[in-house]
Amino acid sequence: MTTTPFAQAVQPIPRDRWQRPLVTPADGGKPIPYTRCTTMAKCIDDTTNLTNWKLRLAALGLLARPDLQMAVAAVEDPEAPEGKKALNATLQEALEAAGVSAKATLGTAIHKLTETIDRGEEPRNVPLAYIPDLAAYREATADLEVLTIEEFVVQDELHVGGTLDRRVRYQGRDYIADVKTGNIDLAALTIAAQLATYARSVRYDHTTNTREPLNVDLERALIIHLPAGTGTCRLVWVDIAKGWDAMKTAKAVHSLRSTKNLTWPLVDQTPAPDHTAEEEHAVTVGAALVNAITVAATADELTKLWQDNQTIWDALHTEAAKARKQQLAA
Repeated sequence: MTTTPFAQAVQPIPRDRWQRPLVTPADGGKPIPYTRCTTMAKCIDDTTNLTNWKLRLAALGLLARPDLQMAVAAVEDPEAPEGKKALNATLQEALEAAGVSAKATLGTAIHKLTETIDRGEEPRNVPLAYIPDLAAYREATADLEVLTIEEFVVQDELHVGGTLDRRVRYQGRDYIADVKTGNIDLAALTIAAQLATYARSVRYDHTTNTREPLNVDLERALIIHLPAGTGTCRLVWVDIAKGWDAMKTAKAVHSLRSTKNLTWPLVDQTPAPDHTAEEEHAVTVGAALVNAITVAATADELTKLWQDNQTIWDALHTEAAKARKQQLAA
């Protein structure tokens, strides 16, 4: 892999207490929190395989640690708050005993060493067991030219931001590339959604509040798959056209998760009427509008939302708009 000089951020992007990046809107104003790209993409993630993997590790960890078995036996009421807390802590220890954090630490370390290589530097003090991994990485990426490493970008349409691993040039075209050290099949859709969003983002410099286009391919991206400890590395194409459709679905799911007032107490025995398809659609659209209000960047944007949605605007939207105006004023 050849390396092109690139600029690196001198200061880290400012973040709020939930670690969301604070981004100045494209049309100016105060910085507002953007959802992290990985957070939004995971809204469509099927966690079944990940959950089952953790359950297997927890079982192995308990089997290896009689003290943890005793800790489980000592819990008097597993449904009580204190019992749940104790069991959660014990299971976390079981996962540690099975090496869950060791795998994550190893993957992070190898990922960092690939950055060192792509900057044209030589990694130091690498254990012999993992030298084949780095050799495989060099061989697999020999035909790629790295343009940027760990570049922060924003997608203003979705109000998301994130740090992409690489921008690379291959056979005269520029692509988003991502280094993965784990199983990519379990999260292929989430990866595609994430890389699709990066490809449709702009480079954001928070020190000057400026944006620059990336000019990368919008149909395909690259995964540099480097399974930790295997001594192998391969390049894999990702369909980010389909990934973009998935990310827009993730955005809708993320917005709907803030929906409120979906349940109410039973006050009589008269069954509530079934919702018609039109009523269900109205609930969905209304919830999406509430979300748009809560992330509006300016008072003018709130006014525009009111003008464009008067047919569905109700008291809930008015209250949300009042609250957002107060936040913007503060």
